[in-house]
Formats: sequence, structure tokens, C-alpha cells
Amino acid sequence: MVAAVAASRERPAAQADGARLTIEAVSHAFSLRSAPLPVLDRVSLAVEPGGFVALLGPSGCGKSTLLRLVAGLEPPDQGAIAIDGDPVEGPDPSRLLVFQDPTLYPWRTVRANVALGLEARGVGRERAALADAALHRVGLDGFAEVYPHQLSGGMAQRVALARALVNAPRLLLLDEPLGKLDALTRLAMQAEILRLWQETRFTALLVTHDVEEALVLAERVIVLSDRPAAIRAELPVPVTYPRHRDDPAIVRLRREILGILGQQT
Repeated sequence: MVAAVAASRERPAAQADGARLTIEAVSHAFSLRSAPLPVLDRVSLAVEPGGFVALLGPSGCGKSTLLRLVAGLEPPDQGAIAIDGDPVEGPDPSRLLVFQDPTLYPWRTVRANVALGLEARGVGRERAALADAALHRVGLDGFAEVYPHQLSGGMAQRVALARALVNAPRLLLLDEPLGKLDALTRLAMQAEILRLWQETRFTALLVTHDVEEALVLAERVIVLSDRPAAIRAELPVPVTYPRHRDDPAIVRLRREILGILGQQT
């Protein structure tokens, strides 16, 4: 039997707590000495509250740049990005970006790393309790006082997720967060992300190069072209959770996506 990404239950029917994301005709370019380098070409995308969308595309096509624009780390050259109808004008704790590298401070304990956002927001007495609750949510009870060098790669990435979740984000931006993990740890972390999404109901936008990862996690997969990135295809994934990699619908979608990307199957 091919491995499955499992979740404890189907997605709850309760109203989503996530944000509505709207990207309208966004174009962007990097400023180089010789000439601008276009990276995004009139990308338009809408994600409903509590939705989970994955972005696939060739390496360097602009997927991570799109996440940075949505996070408010820089403005797009053209077009508009809005959260619940309000324009994105800068970073905000309601939308957080989780990178491939956990980027933990080695001199801070796990609890102190998780509490960074709370410190920045001026949270005082409740800070430790909130950090511990976030660690519990990602299965790291008992690790609050250890240091990053004492963690495995998967545990460090769980800390990075806890650091994001402690701020109760309504939009979680995931930039290849599992790209550096070994295969078995990656499967376990896929299940963890799915569980957290189902429980917490944030809106999720995932960048990945792994077609199967996109198909077992996301409700919808967006396939981008080579740079400058434009949307080539948008594919819903009408498969209930938990999803098995050998499900005929998953196999068919994988073959279709690889074909769009110009890969032999």
C-alpha cells in the first residue's frame, strides 16, 4: 500500500476563521543593473476563507515572490492584493510566512523562539502560556526549555509552525516548508500541516515543487508557467481526506500536472 497522508477527521463544517485572499492582475519584476527581470505576469487568484491552495511551477518562476507580496514584505509593481477586501500595505501578524528553513535563534529556547511574535506585539504575562499552548498543538510538549541544536529537522520545523500559529494567523503562507526534510519526516509533517489546517481553519497558500504533496494537501492546485509566472492551469482536487497517493483520482491529476509542466510520466 502506498503511504497516505492521514488526518484525524474530515474538515469540520463550522464556519471558516481564515481570511479571504484576492490577487488581481499582479505583475512584478526584480530591479537589476542591466534591466528589470520580470517574475510575475498578471497573476489573478482568489482563495476563499479557510481554503487550501497549492502553487506549483518551475524552479525560479516567481512562486516565492508571490508569497512575499501577499505577506506584505514588498508591494507589487502592478495589480492589487487584498485580504477580506482591504489592500495589503505591509506585514501583519494575521498573515504569516513559514520558510523552508525554520530560522530559529540558536541562543533562545524553543519557548522563547515561539514567543517572538508575541514579544513584538507587546504580549506580557500570557506569553509563556500561549507559547506552550502552541507547542502542544504541534506535538512538542516537554520541549519548551530545549535549544534548537537539540532538535531534529522535523522538530525544528514544528517549532517554526508553532511560532506562526501562536499569533493565530488567518492566512498562513507556506514557502516549501518541508523541502529540506527526509522522506519519512516529510510525510509526517504533511499530516501535521493538514491536521492543523483542519483544526484551526486558517487559509493556506502553499508553494511546493512536490506534485504529490500539493495533491494530498490542497483543495486546489495552481500551475504556474516559467518566469515571468502566469497561471497555466487551475485544478480542483475533489478527493476526500485523508488522501492516498495511489487513489486513481490523485494518480490522474499527478499525470495531468506533470504533463502541463512538460515532464514525462
